[in-house]
Amino acid sequence: MKKRGISIALCGAMVASLMGSMSASAADGYTIAVVPKLTSIAWFQRMEVGVNEWNDAHEDVDAFYTGPSEGDGALQAQAIEDLISQGVDAICVVPFSTEALEPVLKKAREAGIVVISHEASGMTNIDYDIEAFNNEAYGEHFMEHLGEAVGGEGEYIFEVGSLTSESHNQWVDAAKALQEEKFPNMSQYGDKIETADDQSQSYDKVKEVLTANPNIVAIQGSAMPDVAGAALAVEELGLAGKVKIAGTSLVSVAGKYVEDGTIDMISFWDPALAGQAMIELAVKVLDGEEITDGLDLGVEGYTGLSLVDKVLYGQAWIDVTAENVDDPAYDF
Repeated sequence: MKKRGISIALCGAMVASLMGSMSASAADGYTIAVVPKLTSIAWFQRMEVGVNEWNDAHEDVDAFYTGPSEGDGALQAQAIEDLISQGVDAICVVPFSTEALEPVLKKAREAGIVVISHEASGMTNIDYDIEAFNNEAYGEHFMEHLGEAVGGEGEYIFEVGSLTSESHNQWVDAAKALQEEKFPNMSQYGDKIETADDQSQSYDKVKEVLTANPNIVAIQGSAMPDVAGAALAVEELGLAGKVKIAGTSLVSVAGKYVEDGTIDMISFWDPALAGQAMIELAVKVLDGEEITDGLDLGVEGYTGLSLVDKVLYGQAWIDVTAENVDDPAYDF
């Protein structure tokens, strides 16, 4: 499909004069949709920035960002149904619920649409999944930090955005396995806390648990708002510094809590770059390029990718503590 408002002749002229370094995809005018888990939180708003920047730099491909404002697998599936009806060339998706999306992504692929996922390495109905890093190693590094921070003693809780969020569960399951091996005097309290990627739910549920159990010494969050909500609960209960907190977030969301010491560490990958990496991979698949170990997408953190089955792994996570929270490079 051609980018809106650009004629075939103009596309050709631009390829010849301005975009000579682009692949053969320029002449094909692909339309590529990027569908986040939800559009209303800072994490995925940052992804939208990356998608728009990529689109502005590639006049012959129409890459756009769309999806539900709420974290809901059924709403995300409906958004993809709409894209299938529109006849897009590729769908790049960060699944809120992998289970909810498998049927509709199967339908997309049967319609000849390329499907690239992110944070969903176990999905079946995709061409490829791209990960910022190895998910197990990422989860383990949070527990390494928390275990050392509490001296290997005490109870902790896990937060996930959804009990069906594949990456979140990979992180906390790997963290628990490492805890059992390396910190045997620690233990998980209760079940995973499901927050629906909502800071207020994290606050409410963490406050309830901390009130019920004063023995909790650590919290590992997964969804971007989790640790900010947990930090507010910890502060209100007078437990700042006593309950150690680490997890995925952004400086714009949780930086103030990192700076004052309520949160020990946040980690993240730049969602803008992840969005761009998905689009670049989709273009390569559409162009019929061979996807191999060592693939370079030309996006920071996504060069020299490792390929295992249908999953590509980058080297893109960043740790932020009180020591580097003021670095302007992380101010997004």
